[in-house]
Amino acid sequence: MALANVLLVDDEVPFVETMTKRLTRRDLDIISAFSGDEALAQLKAHPNIEVVILDVKMPGMDGIETLTEIKKAHPLKEVVMLTGHATVESAIDGMKKGAYDYLMKPCDIDTLVNKVTEAAARKRRQEEKIIEAQMKEITMRRT
Repeated sequence: MALANVLLVDDEVPFVETMTKRLTRRDLDIISAFSGDEALAQLKAHPNIEVVILDVKMPGMDGIETLTEIKKAHPLKEVVMLTGHATVESAIDGMKKGAYDYLMKPCDIDTLVNKVTEAAARKRRQEEKIIEAQMKEITMRRT
């Protein structure tokens, strides 16, 4: 089983191709998208995606807008923002809107893998808590 199911979103095709190879070698299942709209479509088509690695600067729907839409439609999905143009403001904005973390491009591959696996573990813990709460509620109704 892979460490995590990941959606990699960036408008730079060579970057996505290279990162897909590097992350797959590190036991991550990667699905790619090249725009915010495509990312949302991929999330709908692949409900098992746990973590989104999302570029901030993209034409059309940028990373912050995409993050907002992801969190609206999939509140438990974790998002790691990636940017080569980080500003403190965009990092704070992303974190306020629910990003798990924010990394600068180029980032160390091991750092990225660690962030993704931490984010996937957090998502799984949240899902377990929800299931436990639902089970408790069902049990309470029966008594």
